[in-house]
Parts: sequence; C-alpha cells; structure tokens
Amino acid sequence: MSNLSSWISAARLRTLPLSISGIIVGSAIAAHSGYFDIAIFSLALGTTLGLQILSNFANDYGDGVKGTDNDERIGPARAIQSGLITQKDMKMAMVVTAITTLLMAVLLIYASFGSEKLLSALFFFVLGIAAIIAAIKYTVGDSAYGYRGMGDIFVFIFFGLVAVYGSYYLYGHDHQLIGVFPAIAIGFLSVAVLNLNNLRDRISDEKSGKMTLVVKLGERQAKNYHYLLILGALMCLLVYSVITSKELNDFIYILAFIPLIFHLNRVVTNKDPRNLDPELKIVALSTFGIALLFGLGLIW
Repeated sequence: MSNLSSWISAARLRTLPLSISGIIVGSAIAAHSGYFDIAIFSLALGTTLGLQILSNFANDYGDGVKGTDNDERIGPARAIQSGLITQKDMKMAMVVTAITTLLMAVLLIYASFGSEKLLSALFFFVLGIAAIIAAIKYTVGDSAYGYRGMGDIFVFIFFGLVAVYGSYYLYGHDHQLIGVFPAIAIGFLSVAVLNLNNLRDRISDEKSGKMTLVVKLGERQAKNYHYLLILGALMCLLVYSVITSKELNDFIYILAFIPLIFHLNRVVTNKDPRNLDPELKIVALSTFGIALLFGLGLIW
C-alpha cells in the first residue's frame, strides 16, 4: 500500500475549497431565509468533499490507464502516472470513497427529511447515486464523458445547481427560484476552473484523444468562453443581490472578483500553457472567497 503522502497528493487538496463553495452559498441563502441545521451543513460538506476526492481519484485512474497522463502533460504529476500508487490500489480507494460518500449522503437525506417525505428523500438518493457515477465516469471507462467534451455540463449541474439550490432545499424544503442565480454563478466559476485546466492541457489532451470542450473549441474560442464564464458569474450574483439586498454589505463579495479581473487579462494574453497552472489556484480560491463573502454579506 502506498504511503500517506501519496494519497494526500492524489486527493488533490487544493481542489477541495472550490468543491464546498456551492454548499456555503446554498447554506447562507437558507440561513438568511431562517433555515439552518448544523447536522445538515456538516453532512453536506462531508458528502461534497467525498465526491470531489472520488472524482480526483477517478481522474487519476482514468487518465493514467488511458495514457493521457504522460510526460507531455504540464500539470503536477498524477499518482498512477508517477508510479506512487498502483492501479489496483487506486481502484480500491475509489470503491471505499464511493461507499463512504454514499453513506454520508444517506445520513444527509435522513437528517433533512427523516422518515417522512419519502418521495423527496428518494429523489435526493437517486441524485446522490447520479453524482457518484458522474464523479467516476468523467475519465473512467470507454464511455467517459470527459473525453467527449461533456465535462463542463456535469460540473455545472453538480457543483453549481445541485450544490447551491439542492443544499438550500435540504434545509427548508421549499423553492426560492431567485436562488437559481447564485447557483448558476457558482456553476460558472466551477466550470471556469475545469476550462482553465483543459486550456493548460489542450495540446497533450488532443494528442491523447481526450476531446475536451477546449480541444473542440480551439484555444481562442476557449479563452472567450472563459471570459464569459467569469463575467457571467459576476452578473448572476449582481442580479440576485440587486433583487434581494437591503444593505450594501450584501455586495461585499465583489471584492473577491478583483483578482479574477487581472486573471482574465493574463489568460487572454497568455502564450505559454505552463503559465496557466498557477491561475487554477487563483480561480479556485477566488471562488471560495466569493462564496464566503457572499454568505457573510447575507447573514451579517
């Protein structure tokens, strides 16, 4: 069995703050509406972290088995690629992580719905199963959707709409349609991280047959797409705040967009894919900061 540091590296801890941004935003909207439960919040965080780690393990395994992770790849070396973790051990880790995540999801559903509202509980259970399958099938298997340019859609759905709007519903069991705007915003920002990752790996992905959306669009259009994602996220949050806000502190999250404005200029003018790697951290941490400040503005 590989050592602990190898597994920590394979879990890719730098991706975890981004993954919980949607839960923070959805929970803040719920708290602002008078709904909050620490058990639901904790289990939602745990489930989302489990899905992200499962996705990271699956990506390492899928790209490693397919040979997509090779010497031409610009990003940090993956565990299977570098030989730190065997394919067998990674498959076992995926199974354990998937089961653990599913158990947390079941506890989350029970904490929200109890033994009542069985239809809603069943819907969220199916949603949990779908999320686990999506986390694995991004790069694993012959029908991996990440190799057909569909990764953006699934990231938007599960880390945007489901994370924000779904977590809100788990608290209050009601619909607040205006909450779709923050959900879209976090979805756009999450997709922006994936798009940036694929921009960095565009050349090696194309050679390996990994037809991401960036490969299909081409570098120039992928950069324009990146621009639309970041600015679209800002506009969606502004629409929500203009409609619902009562105080100026509701707009405090705009401060966290400032690094992203400079980031966009660096991406659009970039000529060397290697320089895009540090930009991933900027977008991910900025998204986490936006989520925190958005939540703080609502409950302050």
